[in-house]
Amino acid sequence: MRANQLRLWFASMAYVLVSALRRIALAGTQFAKATCGTIRLKLFKIGALVTISVRRIKLAMASGFPWQAEWATAHARLAAAARG
Repeated sequence: MRANQLRLWFASMAYVLVSALRRIALAGTQFAKATCGTIRLKLFKIGALVTISVRRIKLAMASGFPWQAEWATAHARLAAAARG
């Protein structure tokens, strides 16, 4: 029973985070009113080459990624929000 409760907490927290992402970073894009499942499938589940160094993490996405503009917009808005 505790495992199910923990899984429910994790799922609830993930929903809250994706909802905040939609509200803050994806406003004005085609994903502004998308469901959390759609955002997960189209923006999170992507193939990318991840390179990790001491100071940064680099993502190399395919040039044919169809939602590259939305990804860049979300990244820029989240980076601006993190800076203050």
